[in-house]
Amino acid sequence: MPDAAPSHDVVTRFAPSPTGFLHIGGARTALFNWLYARGRGGKFLLRIEDTDRARSTPEATHAILAGLDWLGLDYDDEPVSQADRAPRHAEVAQAMLAAGHAYKCFSTPEEIAAFREQARVESRSTLFQSPWRDVNPADHPDGAYAVRLKAPRDGVTVIRDAVQGDVTIRNDQLDDMICLRSDGTPTYMLAVVVDDHDMGVTHVIRGDDHLNNAARQIQVYKAMGWDIPVFAHIPLIHGPDGKKLSKRHGSLGVEEYRAMGYPAAAVRNYLARLGWSHGDDEFFTDEQAQAWFDFGGIGKGPARFDFKKLDNISGQHIAAMAPEEIVLQVQDYLDATGGRPLSAPEARLLGQAMDSLRPGAKTLPQILEKARFALIARPIDRDEKAEKSLDDVSRGILRELTPQLRTASWERNTLEEILNALAEARDTKFGKLAAPLRAALAGRAVTPSVFDMMLLLGRDESIARIEEAAR
Repeated sequence: MPDAAPSHDVVTRFAPSPTGFLHIGGARTALFNWLYARGRGGKFLLRIEDTDRARSTPEATHAILAGLDWLGLDYDDEPVSQADRAPRHAEVAQAMLAAGHAYKCFSTPEEIAAFREQARVESRSTLFQSPWRDVNPADHPDGAYAVRLKAPRDGVTVIRDAVQGDVTIRNDQLDDMICLRSDGTPTYMLAVVVDDHDMGVTHVIRGDDHLNNAARQIQVYKAMGWDIPVFAHIPLIHGPDGKKLSKRHGSLGVEEYRAMGYPAAAVRNYLARLGWSHGDDEFFTDEQAQAWFDFGGIGKGPARFDFKKLDNISGQHIAAMAPEEIVLQVQDYLDATGGRPLSAPEARLLGQAMDSLRPGAKTLPQILEKARFALIARPIDRDEKAEKSLDDVSRGILRELTPQLRTASWERNTLEEILNALAEARDTKFGKLAAPLRAALAGRAVTPSVFDMMLLLGRDESIARIEEAAR
């Protein structure tokens, strides 16, 4: 691993534990790290914190990597496995021990539990005060021991946080945290610091549930004489009701948002806006977000997840995308959900129809539903509402319309003239003609414009569908 990077080289990291999917809160943390690094020409690194072998799984690691890939959050270098670096973590613990910044603690779990129980009875702090802190090594027994950091007992530790401001922790509230367990394995609290230092991380951007950890981790930096990175602890995400985000609110895996049909660009935009702002800007590109993102725009209070706002942002992204890009996104959505992939002719038709499909669409499934008329084959399967619009009178109108369509010039103005003239001859409104036409052409009551459908389907297919419905 390289030494710490020079101060002018920004290096951020995302360090998930592979015990489950990449949830939306973790995705936002990754995004903030990615935006900060990319906007400054720095590096964005990935570390898999897999020291909990009982809960870490290869499947979860794959899910995290797949989630980052779909979101478009590319990272530099190969992912680092924290578990593989256990010898390096132990090396640092031994170095602190040799320098007098740590000590061997021979207290047993039973003794520690008894200390805390007695402290509770006496209404005093339950922070464990090891009796081995100042014992001469010559008086140490043979046996298993943990290596504990010798934390300061007086004064304060100040966390200079780029989001929260200066946070002061009294040192008498800090315990002598364990760095190496009695079986020789390193703890998470030590491993995080060693890995961040060795990876050259300059900015630690993470959830504010880690804020208290920072006070303890700073002691390791000081003991080793290492530069302390810039800490930026971001507030967590809550649901619309202000309560902790749950699955009911939207605390789902990133893959589930993909399966719901939100474009990745829309999810990035929404997550960036979730707890961070740049003036009143709601809709923006990745390039803008990278240029604008800074810690000053991050709020100190919890952000609230809101599906309506996500839908709104998603609709704006769909409206702004090139037709061919939406077709690619639809193909990705079908792949993610196990749907039948579009054939080349279907993809071409979808692209040609996009101007009539995307207005009002918030998600890719809505695009597909509006495009259903172009992707189905006869005989047309009509839903109940569409079927009701095909009564005897409507079928008669369709039969009357068909001969006129056979000889008409197949362009919008001509088709509009024919249908408007027929409505006038029947002494009815055009809407009365549109309903049976929608049923005939698409099998649905809600569709794109009948003229858009007829022009895309062409004369032969349009007439064949109308004749089928008129029978």
